[in-house]
This record gives sequence, C-alpha cells and structure tokens, in this order.
Amino acid sequence: MYRRHLSGLAAFALVLTAAHPALAVSKEIIQLQTQVQTLSDQVARLQQSIDERMGVVRNLVEQSADSVNKMSVTVNDLQQKLSAQSGENSQKLDQVSSQVQALHDSVDELKSRLAKVAKQLDDMQNGGQNLVAGQPVAPAGGLAPGATTGAPAPPAAPPPDVLYNNALRDYNAGRYDLSSQEFNDYLKNYGNTDLAGNAQFYLADIEYRQGNFDAAVKDYDKVLEQYPSGQKAAAAQLKKGYALLELGQKDAGVRELNSLIQRYPRSIEASQARDRLRRLGVGTSREH
Repeated sequence: MYRRHLSGLAAFALVLTAAHPALAVSKEIIQLQTQVQTLSDQVARLQQSIDERMGVVRNLVEQSADSVNKMSVTVNDLQQKLSAQSGENSQKLDQVSSQVQALHDSVDELKSRLAKVAKQLDDMQNGGQNLVAGQPVAPAGGLAPGATTGAPAPPAAPPPDVLYNNALRDYNAGRYDLSSQEFNDYLKNYGNTDLAGNAQFYLADIEYRQGNFDAAVKDYDKVLEQYPSGQKAAAAQLKKGYALLELGQKDAGVRELNSLIQRYPRSIEASQARDRLRRLGVGTSREH
C-alpha cells in the first residue's frame, strides 16, 4: 500500500516536470501578445494626436490663405486708384508703382509658400497613416536609411523663396550690387520658376536706376522675349521706352510706349505711358 502511494507520487511528479516547459512557453506568448497590444494602443493614440494637431495647423493655413487673398484684393484696388490719379504726379507715381509691384511679388511668393506648407501637411498626415498601417515611410530624399549617394554633394543654393525674398529686400533697400548678385543666382538656379521673369526685370531695373541705359534696354528685352506672359512684361516695356528716351532715341522710345498702350490699354503702365507721351508733346497711337 505504501509502495503504491510512493509510485503514484513519482508518476505525478514526472507529469509536472514534463508539463513545465509547455506552461513557460505559453506564459511568454501571453506576455508577447500583451506587449503587442500595448504598442498598438500607443500607435493609435499617436495617430489620433497627429490628426488633431494637423486639423489645428490646417485651419491656421486656411486662415493665412484667406488673409493673403484679401491682401491681393487690396493691392488690386490700390493699382486702380493709382491708375485714376496718374496724371497728377507722374514722378511720384513711378515710385509708388515700383512699390506696388514689389508688394505684388511678396503676395505671390507668400501664396506659393502657403501651398508648399499645405503639401507638407498632407505628406506628414499620410506618413502617420502609413505608420498605423504598419507600412514603412520612405525618407524625404528618396534614399533608404543608411544609404549614401557615394560622393559629397556640392553646396546647395538657398531655397528659391529665400533667395528671391533676400534679393527683393536688398533691391528695395537700395543695395543694388548685392541685389543684382542674388537675382543672378536666382536665375542661374531657378530659371524656370514663375518668378524668374520678375528677377530678370529687377536686374534690368537696377541697371536703369544706375544710369546704365544701354544694358537696361537689353535686359528689358530679355523679359519681353523670354517671359512674354510674365507679371513684369508691361512694366518691362514701359521702362524700356523710358530708357530709350534717356538715350536720346526719341522715336524708338515713343514707338515702344505706343506699343505698350496697344498691348495693355487698361494697365497702370499704359496710364504712365500716356502721361509721358503728353509731356513729350506726342499723341498716342489711338490719337493719330
């Protein structure tokens, strides 16, 4: 009887010994599942936080875009008022017109920057969604983590908006040598952008203000030939006419101003051209 009892205990001990590894593995699996669930909950909370913050930032971007549009309307109203008063003070109008043109450039650049911010927000939000879905997010440069290009990259030019705004700021401050260098760098690196024609115009305008009228005429021609549909086409033709008059080429200057009036009859530049022709004692082409 006692021996049978000992034999039963020994058999039970063997069963427990055999079952112990299986119990340990099951416990580790449960712990691993708990950790995975915890990580999943953290990622979900992170995505929720990203979505909430993206909504706030997107709202701010939309408000900024509305403000920029209002600024654009105000600038257009100012141009119309200047056009109506062009006969009163031509010299002062030229100065104010340049300021309005610079303001237009700043508004356009601000619109472009807001569009880039909106795109970056979309990319960030898509990246957060990919993280929740378990998909790897590609780096911004298109290279895998740890990958190299094989050779050191040459010094990069400043971003187009930074370079253009710096050049425009120096132009308005009268730092023409520095501004000219910056606008040339802009054309060298970003010659196909929407603001390239503006950069070419300001290069010509710097030459005009410095009294280099021959060079100014050539560079105004570049604006008209290379960027005929750009924002500065009318202004370039007006200033080209002025430069020709400064060179004593009255007939050529008058033809240029009359051509401007025919091409852009309702523009502020056409009003300035009419006023200049009146002061020269010459009628416009419509008055002949």
